[in-house]
Amino acid sequence: MSELIISSFPILLKGLGITLLLSIAAIIGSTLLGLLAAVLRTSRLPVAKQIAVIYTELFRGTPVLITLMFIYFGVAYFGYEINLFAAGILGLSIYQGAYIAEVFRAGIEAVPKGQWEVSWILGLSKRQTFMSVILPQTRGIVLPPLAGQYLSLIKDTSIVSMIGMSELMHQGQAIVDRIGQPVVIYGLVALLYFAICFPLSRWVQHHQTRSQIS
Repeated sequence: MSELIISSFPILLKGLGITLLLSIAAIIGSTLLGLLAAVLRTSRLPVAKQIAVIYTELFRGTPVLITLMFIYFGVAYFGYEINLFAAGILGLSIYQGAYIAEVFRAGIEAVPKGQWEVSWILGLSKRQTFMSVILPQTRGIVLPPLAGQYLSLIKDTSIVSMIGMSELMHQGQAIVDRIGQPVVIYGLVALLYFAICFPLSRWVQHHQTRSQIS
């Protein structure tokens, strides 16, 4: 048993490294996309607002695997090539961005409308008001649910194995296919996911506790 763990660990760590890179890239992409969608959804432009609504409702109403499959195989169908890593980043960013958009929207709408009016009286433009007044005030509101969504994204990276990407879950499956022992190998995979997610989960709980106290 110990020999199996020792021999499997380097392979799983390699997959873990890919999972971390994929997670970080998708977190950045989904955050930017979610923020953009939230801004469009809270705007006064009917067309922009409708586009944001369609985007969020469409991807929140479909499985992440469908999004990944559509991007990876859909791009090839139209005669273009996309590598697995790029497809994983794009798919997770688009899918999670729809959820993150709702987190940002709730945070933006939680800021009193009087803040906008005061800023305009002071001569600030809409962009300056949003970047310097509204967005900083949403930070405390959106951080806990945003971190929770990041946790969901990290766990969703395991689904990218379905399109053949050699991240943590895929490496675990490859070891099981080769030497068996699924309980041991998948147990190691679960522990490695736990090692990523637990610190972030504890940080979210700590932040929520401090917010309730204050």
